[in-house]
Amino acid sequence: MIAGLGVLFALAVLGVIFTLLLKRQLREKYAIMWLLIGLVILVLALFPGLLVGLSNLLNVEVPSNLIFALALVLLVGVTLHLSWELSQAEDEIRRIAEEVTLLRADVEDLRAAEEPRKLAASDPDDQS
Repeated sequence: MIAGLGVLFALAVLGVIFTLLLKRQLREKYAIMWLLIGLVILVLALFPGLLVGLSNLLNVEVPSNLIFALALVLLVGVTLHLSWELSQAEDEIRRIAEEVTLLRADVEDLRAAEEPRKLAASDPDDQS
C-alpha cells in the first residue's frame, strides 16, 4: 500500500514537472533537478530494498531517517541555489534601473535642448 502511494506520488511529481515545462512556467535548468528528484523518488518507491541497503551501508538505523536527512540536504541546497539566483537577479535589476535612469536623463536633456528650437521656428514675430 505504502509503496503504491510512493509510486503515485513520484508519478504525480513527474507529471507536474512536465506540465510546468510544457506551459513554459518552469525553466529547463530547474526542471532537470526536479526531474532527477522525481526519478529518484520513483526508483526508491519501486525498489524499497535500495533504501534499506543504502541505510545499512551508511549505518542509519531507520531508512526513513535517511530519507529525512537527504530531504534536508536537498532543501538546503535548493535554498542556497535560489538565494544565489535571487542575488544575481537583484544585481541585474539594479544595473538596468541605473541604465534606465541615465537614459531618461539623456532624453530630458534632448527635449530641453529641442524646446527653444521649436519655439524659435514657430514664432512668426521673430522674422528679422
